[in-house]
Amino acid sequence: MNSKVVICGAGFLGKHIALALTSRSILASSVTHQVQLASRNPERLYTLLKNTNSGILPPTSVDIIDKSTLSSAFYGASLVVSLVGIMHGSPADFDQIQWKGAENVAKAARDAGARLVHVSAIGADKESPIPYNRTKALGEEAVREVFKGKTEKDLVVLRPSIVFGPEDDFFNRFSKLSKFLPFLPVFGGGTSRFQPVYVGDVARAVEIIARNDPAINAMVGGKIIECGGPDVLTYKEIMQLVLKHNRRRRPIVSLPFWMGKMQGAVMEQLPVNLFTVTRSQVQQLKSDNIPNNSASENSMGTEYFPFDALVEKYSISGTKSLASVHDVLPEYLS
Repeated sequence: MNSKVVICGAGFLGKHIALALTSRSILASSVTHQVQLASRNPERLYTLLKNTNSGILPPTSVDIIDKSTLSSAFYGASLVVSLVGIMHGSPADFDQIQWKGAENVAKAARDAGARLVHVSAIGADKESPIPYNRTKALGEEAVREVFKGKTEKDLVVLRPSIVFGPEDDFFNRFSKLSKFLPFLPVFGGGTSRFQPVYVGDVARAVEIIARNDPAINAMVGGKIIECGGPDVLTYKEIMQLVLKHNRRRRPIVSLPFWMGKMQGAVMEQLPVNLFTVTRSQVQQLKSDNIPNNSASENSMGTEYFPFDALVEKYSISGTKSLASVHDVLPEYLS
């Protein structure tokens, strides 16, 4: 069976999802995929992938704010993967992209008769004062409303913790910072907890959902899957890991949250760069960022499904267990 999958977003995670959907082990299975990249500027990733992946279709340029650009891109798709999101911007930018943009993608996917994997984030909360968290939740709510009723099982929401891998913008960023700073800062003692998830494991989850297997659809359709790896680490322990694997010696210094917010107030006025930190990002560090799969339902009344149960049971080949930061980080930070 051949199916078209549209990846709406051509960044770090989008690349690995495309690779997972077109890998040789997947092509040897009963389901093969033709993958189309759809974003404002998909050409760079397409150029990188087209010569080594026969399942990559010519890309299409879309603007998630302009609904008219989405319909033709999603035509004939069996699945749309929505990677709509930004890390920096004004509150209005977050509303437009992560809320209204996500809703536009969902409507276009539904109208095309496609299922949808909507990638949100752990910490999504529409009551949050943090624009990123608030609009991730509002985006989820809007997407779920679009798929309400007969099509509600055609939607799966993924909420990753920190996603890591060779091109990530988290571990790599702190590794680069350690080149220039005499110390690595943490806020409030660095006690907030994270459960980093390997980009390849999130991509495997999308590939499994893309098979459109009735048994798998029945399990995960309409549910939230919070994605975390096997390791739970504090913010300070993450900094220690960065220094261990890049072999630099720097003290880790705890700063009070108020100092981080003062820094953020200044940095927010400047162009985004390696040293950029925002007040919202500092505020996020007051809360843990780990999956909550213990509750049967969340505040939206939606059931959870455990990430590891999906990936480890249904992976086709290779290592089926979730990748650990201790195994992967040395491959790209050393």
